[in-house]
Amino acid sequence: MTCAPDSPAGPSDAASPYGPAAPAPGARPARPVRVHHLTRAKERGDRLTMLTAYDAVTARILDEAGTDMLLVGDSIGNVMLGHDTTLPVELDEMVVATRSVARATTRALVVADLPFGTYEAGPAQALASAVRLMKAGANAVKLEGGRPRARTVRALGEAGIPVVGHLGFTPQSVNRLGGFRVQGRGEEAAEALVADAVALAEAGAVAIVLEMVPEPVAARITELLAIPTIGIGAGARCDGQVLVWTDMAGMTDWAPRFARRFGRVGPALRQAAQAYGDAVREGSFPTSEHSFDS
Repeated sequence: MTCAPDSPAGPSDAASPYGPAAPAPGARPARPVRVHHLTRAKERGDRLTMLTAYDAVTARILDEAGTDMLLVGDSIGNVMLGHDTTLPVELDEMVVATRSVARATTRALVVADLPFGTYEAGPAQALASAVRLMKAGANAVKLEGGRPRARTVRALGEAGIPVVGHLGFTPQSVNRLGGFRVQGRGEEAAEALVADAVALAEAGAVAIVLEMVPEPVAARITELLAIPTIGIGAGARCDGQVLVWTDMAGMTDWAPRFARRFGRVGPALRQAAQAYGDAVREGSFPTSEHSFDS
């Protein structure tokens, strides 16, 4: 996605191993992705890319790769923190992760999830939670749910906080939905999903994630809305795609059906750790080149 010039990216910090990368000699600094670029990309037919990120090291790599949006997802719960679902994730944990990702990002739009229990009570609770994530460096927040959340989306927008919606399979509702199941199957369910999407867009959402939705339903929603749809298990006709970065990079032996491994980072990391262990045990590391003279 090519962004129109707004304001220059922050200063480079070549001396810091975790700071923004210095631009190549003679290169112009990358322009940051802003919320209005999302709609502009849809108008041009440019596909948007989003990946999850939970820490500064990963965020910097994904940002340098040209990813348009980094989602600090509450998926940190089952991806990084060892939980079975996203439900146990606390707002304090999301603040730390968001701050880490934002510090390492110079171009991508940083979207942070409002975790379970931090917005359901209504706009006032949602605003207090969202403010904390925005202060931590988020450019937008994401929340789950359709028409019942429209009032909250509108209130956050009026407070200057961009909102990304999330429809279809909504992980925070896993108990009500009866597990990890495709949503929007059948005429009645599809119509309800379309109505939810329209309501969020009319309330001011800047984009909507569609998760585990039949492709024809996702395509219909995409065609109806002026804001972009970001699919995950929703087919190829959305305006963009999002994956959990560990699924995308092949960190584990298992990945959901809708994911594709674009690398084998997990096996490579395991091999590197094994090689390190072997070198330490056999005495070939460290050597004089890794030591200091008196």
